[in-house]
Amino acid sequence: MPQLHKFTFSINTNVLNIDTNIVFLSNDDIQRSFIEKGNRHVGSYVHNRLARMGGQCHIFSLPYQFENYFLMCTDFQGGVFDTVRSMTMIDSYPFEHELFKRVSQHFPFLRSLTLVNSFTQKNKQHSSTFIIFPHLEELDITLACVDYAEQFLFEKNTRLPRFLELYIGYETLAMVTNNFTNDLARRNCSQIRRLVIEELYVRPKDFHLYFPLL
Repeated sequence: MPQLHKFTFSINTNVLNIDTNIVFLSNDDIQRSFIEKGNRHVGSYVHNRLARMGGQCHIFSLPYQFENYFLMCTDFQGGVFDTVRSMTMIDSYPFEHELFKRVSQHFPFLRSLTLVNSFTQKNKQHSSTFIIFPHLEELDITLACVDYAEQFLFEKNTRLPRFLELYIGYETLAMVTNNFTNDLARRNCSQIRRLVIEELYVRPKDFHLYFPLL
């Protein structure tokens, strides 16, 4: 490609190491390989899952210029991601409160967030203050355990001033709201204009009080 002068990229890889013997590079190894070739404007996150015989890696050019971000690594430490509007977070390790705090800080204009994680949080008694996602409008936690519904819907944990659209399982929603009677999630839920639940359900008597805009 002799005419190529600039390459802007965001590459995610997921490697299983079951029947082969693959040596996974560390994040330092990847950074060093770019620096040695004279390219310092590359970011990377590596997550080697030795217990699960697999590894994941995200390599991207800097500054990050894409609207979508696929976060597979719970070890995310930060960066400048002002262009990102939509994010998917997926992992086989739990997402803790402090990770969401970093995400809110480093993705300041995030509008849509999808969580895929069935593992419960280990640190629910976090002492830090609540998190604010000032631009988040859409949240999909259909494939996430109830801990993440509590993380985002309970106002004491997270505040969502522009929250409009929620994707969730009915059992999770009923559990986290105590059948639509507690006040812990009432403020965040009261703003919702679109609620997507895949299974059939009958709205109980307190449902409309919890979601007055539906």
